[in-house]
Amino acid sequence: MDHFGALGAFVRTAETRSFTEAGRRVGVSSSAVGKAVARLEAELGVRLFHRSTRAITLTAEGELFLERCRRIFAEFEVARRELTQAAGKPQGKLRIGLPQLGMSLMPHLIAFQQTYGEVELELEFSDRLVNVIEEGFDAVIRIGELQDSRLTLRRLSGYSHRLVASPRYLDQKGTPTHPSELGAHSCLRYRYPTSGKLDPWPLVVEEGSGVDVSATATANAIEPLLVMALAGSGIACLPDFYVESAVAEGLLVPVLERYVRDHRTVGILWPSSRQSLPKISAFVEFMVARMA
Repeated sequence: MDHFGALGAFVRTAETRSFTEAGRRVGVSSSAVGKAVARLEAELGVRLFHRSTRAITLTAEGELFLERCRRIFAEFEVARRELTQAAGKPQGKLRIGLPQLGMSLMPHLIAFQQTYGEVELELEFSDRLVNVIEEGFDAVIRIGELQDSRLTLRRLSGYSHRLVASPRYLDQKGTPTHPSELGAHSCLRYRYPTSGKLDPWPLVVEEGSGVDVSATATANAIEPLLVMALAGSGIACLPDFYVESAVAEGLLVPVLERYVRDHRTVGILWPSSRQSLPKISAFVEFMVARMA
């Protein structure tokens, strides 16, 4: 019996508390199971079972080893399913992590689901830095640069921020011509929901010199800031794709554009070990085709 078979014999013995029943389930004799377990014990240098004429029970070391073996078999089963799926069409659950700004990607995600009807999307929106592999994500869309040798990266279209206000607000309060004038204005700020920190406005007066901006109102989501800006409540710093149509329609007016220095990189990442899965490769290629 090979090592993998010996591990299986040990797990079955631990579950049934019987060499005879374990042998029946594995398809070998009870003596073969007993010998396989004995060889494991000799190699590990510990006793895995307490044996008596009436019962077989796990030792403390055996309990620990059983937990490890179950993890090994669980990983093997995942790998087996993945390889089976790799030969087929995109299907199954696809767990995607997205930032809060990812709500703007919903048209793409809906189009993907309509194209690949056998893929079940599970979406998690959060600005926290998730651990892609440890938390079981199939892919994540992330803002900013990232270095992790375990992940594969494809870049999507990036974006920039614009400072905008409604024409009504600017008529009442005046249009700022320099960042130093923002102290006299109502500034609508984004606060990260995970850290509670305010997202700094990307304003540069001199090379390497930023600008401190006070907050008249804050929100931990983008949509309320956009609504307040449209209502004339103040100046907001918002992603360009969020305000594009409002600016084109004259509902919002960009301000201080010469002082804004900003570009955010957006990428899609997934575990390198799962690259061959049809559901992942289909999702990546679909999103790149629509956004790159």
